[in-house]
Amino acid sequence: MSESVRFLTITPDEMGQRLDNYLSRILKGAPKSLIYRIIRKGEVRVNKGRAKPERKLQAGDIVRVPPVRLNEQTPSPRPGDQLKALLQSSILFENSGLLIVNKPSGLAVHGGSGINLGLVEALRQIRDDDYLELVHRLDRDTSGCIILAKKRSMLRQLHSRLREQGGIEKNYLALVQGHWSKRKSTIDVPLKKNELKSGERIVRVDMEGKPSKTVFDVVSYYQDCTLVKAKPITGRTHQIRVHAQYAKHPLVGDEKYGTDEFNKLMKSCGFRRLFLHASSLQFSLENGESIDVSAPLPEELEKALRALPKR
Repeated sequence: MSESVRFLTITPDEMGQRLDNYLSRILKGAPKSLIYRIIRKGEVRVNKGRAKPERKLQAGDIVRVPPVRLNEQTPSPRPGDQLKALLQSSILFENSGLLIVNKPSGLAVHGGSGINLGLVEALRQIRDDDYLELVHRLDRDTSGCIILAKKRSMLRQLHSRLREQGGIEKNYLALVQGHWSKRKSTIDVPLKKNELKSGERIVRVDMEGKPSKTVFDVVSYYQDCTLVKAKPITGRTHQIRVHAQYAKHPLVGDEKYGTDEFNKLMKSCGFRRLFLHASSLQFSLENGESIDVSAPLPEELEKALRALPKR
């Protein structure tokens, strides 16, 4: 139990972290559920105001940390041997400052909201490294390339790259419903996050939303669907999924933005998950090093695709 409220000033070395990740380090042993609860109730403040868990902290920010009771007898969840082996074999690239992993579908990038253990928490334990931070995110059901920073300086550098248009080029493979026209190459419509009464987060095309742009290229046509390469120019939540839905070509296996009837049909053809895979990343570092990393399509998607008749 910490005895009193603390007011902590974010140093230049700490800037760029998400608020929830910062609190996880400050409140050693605190479960994610507790951290999310004290943020939600407004007990945690940033510069005297409420803040969301995903808020990126800046140098000079003052974080109010309330006294909390920690149960010393509740150990942090640990990755099992199977997950350890999977993640260790999924490392695509590593240097002194960053790590790129081929994230498996079904694994959240971080814990919270009922998820005890995510990719970043598991990797911290496997590698015995407290400092590993997500540079960007992937949806839980999306597989493929994701970057983690091993140093705060690298986190700041890559966040700066992300803010530049084309600073980090991301390419995805997606299987979409119907025949995507080769003339329909760019979807450029704003997106806005909404929260339903149930608490579910959903994104919609909304003229009052944030500018959002995705470039789509047809890879090949199949019976009733099209394999496309999607390149997000901006980085909004669920961007590829919502832009594909807006184009009337929702992703195969998308339970939030797709159609139940079509998803049921495709499940019978062997597609048992969202068909969205972060296939490659390209960017350059400040020292001139060029990074070009690819992740192969997961076997369960590749196998189902091979069995699908081409057009």
